[in-house]
Amino acid sequence: MTSTKCVKIGEGEWVVVCDGSKALFLQNAGDSKFPNLQTREVLEQKVLPTSELGTDAPGRSHSSVGNGRSAVEQTDFHTQQEDEFLRSIINKLDTAVQAGQIKSIILVAPPRAIGVLRQGYSHALKHAVREEVQKDYVKMPVYEIEKHLAA
Repeated sequence: MTSTKCVKIGEGEWVVVCDGSKALFLQNAGDSKFPNLQTREVLEQKVLPTSELGTDAPGRSHSSVGNGRSAVEQTDFHTQQEDEFLRSIINKLDTAVQAGQIKSIILVAPPRAIGVLRQGYSHALKHAVREEVQKDYVKMPVYEIEKHLAA
C-alpha cells in the first residue's frame, strides 16, 4: 500500500525509514494520536561510487556472424551495493516478524528502494507491512519524520 497522506502510527508500531545506505528502526512509544518515535537501531553502510568499486572499462562483444561489434553495459557496483544493503534490512525485518518481535511495520523509503525491498518480502513480512510511504526521509531527524508522517 503506497501513501502520501497522513499516516497513523499505532502504539508500539515500528517505522523503518531507509535508503540504499542507511536504515532507521523506530518504534512508537506514544499512541496513534500523539506518536513518539524512539530509535531502536541505526544501520549504515558506506556505499562507494562505481568508479571506486570497478576498474575495468565496459567490454565489447563480437558478432558470431559478420563484422558486428557491440558494447557491453558496465556493471553498476554502487547500485548492487545499495541493493545488497536493502536486502539485509528485509532479512532483519523478516527474522523479527517471524520471531513475533514486530507485528506491524510502516516502511518509508524512496520509490526505487521500495521496489527492491518488495522483492524480498516473505509471506509473513508482506502481511506485517501495513503501509509503504515512498519518500526519502532517512536524512531527517526523528522529530521531522514524525511531523512529515502525521502531516
